[in-house]
Amino acid sequence: MVKQTLDKDLDRIGQIESQGIYAVNSYKAIALAGLFLLIVWAFSASIITSGEHSTLIIIAAIIGGYMALNIGANDVANNVGPAVGSRALTMTGALIIAAIFEAAGAILAGGDVVNTIKKGIIDPSAMESSQIFIWAMIAALFSAALWVNIATWIGAPVSTTHAVVGGVMGAGIAAAGFSVVSWGTMSAIAASWVISPVMGGIIAAIFLAFIKFYIIYQDDKIAAAKRWVPLLVAVMAGVFSAYLIMKGLKKIWRPDGLTILFVSLALFAGVYAAVKPIVAKAAIGMENRNKSLRILFTIPLICSAALLSFAHGANDVANAVGPLAAIVSTSASGAIDAKVGIPLWVMAIGAFGLSAGLFLFGPKLIKTVGEQITKMNPMRAYCVALSAGITVLVASALGLPVSSTHIAVGAVFGVGFFREWDTERRAKKIRSGKQAAKINPESNLPDEHNETSNNRRKKLVRRSHFVTIIAAWVITVPCAALLAGGIFLLISHFAS
Repeated sequence: MVKQTLDKDLDRIGQIESQGIYAVNSYKAIALAGLFLLIVWAFSASIITSGEHSTLIIIAAIIGGYMALNIGANDVANNVGPAVGSRALTMTGALIIAAIFEAAGAILAGGDVVNTIKKGIIDPSAMESSQIFIWAMIAALFSAALWVNIATWIGAPVSTTHAVVGGVMGAGIAAAGFSVVSWGTMSAIAASWVISPVMGGIIAAIFLAFIKFYIIYQDDKIAAAKRWVPLLVAVMAGVFSAYLIMKGLKKIWRPDGLTILFVSLALFAGVYAAVKPIVAKAAIGMENRNKSLRILFTIPLICSAALLSFAHGANDVANAVGPLAAIVSTSASGAIDAKVGIPLWVMAIGAFGLSAGLFLFGPKLIKTVGEQITKMNPMRAYCVALSAGITVLVASALGLPVSSTHIAVGAVFGVGFFREWDTERRAKKIRSGKQAAKINPESNLPDEHNETSNNRRKKLVRRSHFVTIIAAWVITVPCAALLAGGIFLLISHFAS
């Protein structure tokens, strides 16, 4: 009794200490984020020294930095989460790789022009004045950042693009009424809530099924791996070369479809020829078990995490600095242009904000995506990464608006639900084999008819995370829109 009581007391003390350490680290991260925003304020104030809207631009720069922090904290988890969950990368290694490639993608391939109105969802000509437009962009940016911050806090990976879309829509409605919104475009964006995760999940499940049936379930796993792993790695190389050209480099190089296909096929063939002898050499002396196979997928996973991060930095930096660039341009010219240039100082805020948000707050969402939805290993993480690349390419070819966040998380769910189905299928096969050999003497029925806990379907996907994430996806656009409308009304009230 004394020992049990002492153990319970020690457990409580340990929990209190761990909670205290977590709280201290959280406060440190918040303090460092505040320091980053102070630097953004000083940096933007040193550049914007005069002008009619100089104060508004500085405020917008701070909000843009805040948005970049939240994108780094939430969105980047999808690129490196599976690799961390599979132990192909450590958390520190993932943070370093993602931070470097996110910033590189934003600075080198982020482009110098963005659309002032995200996805063309509102008509800027309906705004009464450039002043109203600037207020609307500030409201849209702040509401999107606030919503992504809330989603990160509850542990839900959401689409930052959808948050910006919702913010622009809400601010536009508050500024010029419902007629300002292109509802056809909004319908297509809403459809992507279903299209993105379903496509990602199905493609990931198909590749996992291939790996299981053609490698893992074979009697000689190593011989099967020597045959198929080089092909799988080459497929990933070909897919990611096309993905990088279309999504990561599209603002500095726009080749035609035939060129992209040629480059992808050439890389596919080259990687296959290079990897085949490497895999054959690595397979020498390997034990015939699943653990041995995981080593062969580690390097491709690290490369995929880096390439996904580069493409993400090139694409999604516009979510943080696009509205800010629109504010800077409108303030300087007094006109609302369809496309505007992004000053280098604006791009720098976005790039460094992405990396800072990833380091300070990213580990929470990385653990959610990589560890807490379903258990990962290198083969499953490979399927998630490859699914992300293929789904984006297919959607782009079909002209479908999809979210990279929804695709990646949908792929994780697809892997988990396939594992559930496959585990149940194999369990039934085992039970049917036992049924043929032995009948339960108590019930005189086969074992499969006895509903014991061992015979019930094993849950390999956490339903609580599934419900939380799906709910967050559904309400992202309306919540960001409501926040933006309210913020715009407050700004216009106090400004007038």
